[in-house]
Amino acid sequence: MYNFGKIEFYMKKICIINGPNLNLLGKREPEIYGSSSFEDYFDTLKSSFPNVELTYFQSNIEGELINHLHDIGFKFDGIILNAGGYTHTSVAIADAVAAIDTKVIEVHISNPAAREKERHTSLLSKYCLGTISGLGLSSYYYALAYYMNQKT
Repeated sequence: MYNFGKIEFYMKKICIINGPNLNLLGKREPEIYGSSSFEDYFDTLKSSFPNVELTYFQSNIEGELINHLHDIGFKFDGIILNAGGYTHTSVAIADAVAAIDTKVIEVHISNPAAREKERHTSLLSKYCLGTISGLGLSSYYYALAYYMNQKT
């Protein structure tokens, strides 16, 4: 039996931000990304974490993702960011993560290191609190659990 300690719950304000093509979850490449839509999974997360003010934003447009990071990056307790393909290409999103006060956890549904070579490098990771990848949609759950276990 493992003892991971008591998880205490504090009301926190957390935003999940998903980047390009993640609006197609449940339709796009189900062998990699699964057959559930993110909206359905988001409902599951909200019911699993009732003491969290949980919001969700998705865009396929780089500038909209940056604007949203700027809008919430000084007033939320945590951000869970799946920047999709922009993870590997967007210096601008990496700069936005570096510029804000709110801590960011980078998540990926698949394991980028086990995929094509161009997916092996994250421009975001060095500005993030941590990275969770390869665990399917559960990656978001584990990021939320981490934030909920933090006292501040």
